Amino acid sequence: MHREVVTVELGKYLASLSDDLNRQIGVLITRKGVITHVIVGDARGIFIPPLEDYPLGRRPLRGLRLVHTHLNDEPLNKDDLTDLSLLRFDLIAAVGLREGMPLHIQIAHLIPQAGKDAYEILPPAEFFNNDFEFPPFVEALEEEFERSRGFVIAEGDETKKRKDKATDRSEAPGERAILVSVSTAPRHEQLDSIDELAELSASSNVDVLEKVIQRPKEINPRYLLGEGKLKDLVITAMNRGATLLIFDQDLNPSQIKAINELTELKVIDRSQLILDIFARRAHSRDGKVQVELAQLKYRLPRLSGKGTAMSRLMGGIGGRGPGEMKLEIDRRRVRERIALLEKELKSLSEARRQRKARRVGNRIPIVSIVGYTNAGKSTLLNALTRSRTFVEDKLFATLDTASRRLRFPHEREVIITDTVGFIRNLPKDLVAAFRATLEELEDADLLLHVVDISNPRFEQHMTSVNAILKDLDLADKGRLLIFNKTDRLPPEMAENLSVRFGAIAVSALDSRTFDPLLAAIEDFMFNEKIDAARV
Repeated sequence: MHREVVTVELGKYLASLSDDLNRQIGVLITRKGVITHVIVGDARGIFIPPLEDYPLGRRPLRGLRLVHTHLNDEPLNKDDLTDLSLLRFDLIAAVGLREGMPLHIQIAHLIPQAGKDAYEILPPAEFFNNDFEFPPFVEALEEEFERSRGFVIAEGDETKKRKDKATDRSEAPGERAILVSVSTAPRHEQLDSIDELAELSASSNVDVLEKVIQRPKEINPRYLLGEGKLKDLVITAMNRGATLLIFDQDLNPSQIKAINELTELKVIDRSQLILDIFARRAHSRDGKVQVELAQLKYRLPRLSGKGTAMSRLMGGIGGRGPGEMKLEIDRRRVRERIALLEKELKSLSEARRQRKARRVGNRIPIVSIVGYTNAGKSTLLNALTRSRTFVEDKLFATLDTASRRLRFPHEREVIITDTVGFIRNLPKDLVAAFRATLEELEDADLLLHVVDISNPRFEQHMTSVNAILKDLDLADKGRLLIFNKTDRLPPEMAENLSVRFGAIAVSALDSRTFDPLLAAIEDFMFNEKIDAARV
């Protein structure tokens, strides 16, 4: 393997050919010295062809170097450096000509630092007296990139590993994302929404490297944000080692394709991220069927390829699901699977109706807990009924409906159920799929609307939950407002907010705060019915 960036023979040949044609000529060369592309440009520049056969993947550099001629021995220009940054070449070299012979060579390469101009331009050197050795340079540069990203390369092994600082163990690197919000909404709403997107990303075990917010006068129909801004975003993503772009706004199929082609990064939107979280957390048969149905309905209009073949779906975030489908599947088979799942969902709904009939026959009242995701609904259910439903401080930690008995004095008891958490802009396909489960709320005699009062966005959360209940025709259902996590606020503030909104203040972690809540449930469920019977 040659150690030069470009051999003397190749440099002289390119110079002679470029001088004869009066055009810039470039070559792309692999690390083994194989020329993969010959590019003929014009007098001012060259145009890089698509590089689908040499994808970046998780690598910091593409494994190709670009060598091209400059007719008047001019230095590397802005277009050259943009190509270097966007396409992640190992390096870019300009061979300056004079009278048909190579005179100087100037080299630029990327450097592992955040920012738009993360590259170094070396001074021009005489072409025939250049001692730059490519193989040791690129090896050292790639190792430096890996270290800057938090990865190490085991000696004698190309497998990349990330050291866990907390446990001093090595594990495979996960997704590293940049969050993007492009909206004409008020800035405070945009900030709240992207902060929530960061919480959703954490629930899907994604490392958030950066948040990018843009408020254009008009939304770009192709890329959402402007092409120049998107290129800057790609450069930042590459320099930070990002593997994923997550948009806070829903993208249509053509936008996903256009952004993916320009960035060469995996691109998903808010809905796809939520679907991924649901796929991780669904455990019951009901939940798995509903999630897979929602995923297929979401993907169906996004299928593309030659004829009726589906483009290859990526694994990981946005690509997993209970009941995983084959990678190559056509629209007809997807529709058949959707029909089968809908039939199974009806069967499961019938089983729920039978359970409902038994509860009605036993005349046991039903109390359902509703609320925004991560409001502490499952923790409250566990505390009230002394059960052990799974809880975790993440959005959508639990999806499957849990039912427990709650006993009161005088041999009274109720069934208390915990439902899936709500969130604003919940994907429509997911709402439709979970509608059968949420319809169980119609059977409830009382709804407990649990709110995380410690969250600064609690009022928006209340509004979102009320809107979903209205969509389910449950706005008139009997309801108690519960302010949870009061232990995270000063007592006076918690009390004032409870009085202001007419809520019952509790801490699901402190059973001593439950007396007012239990009294209110008992009074609503039993005393009001007794009074009505006397009338």
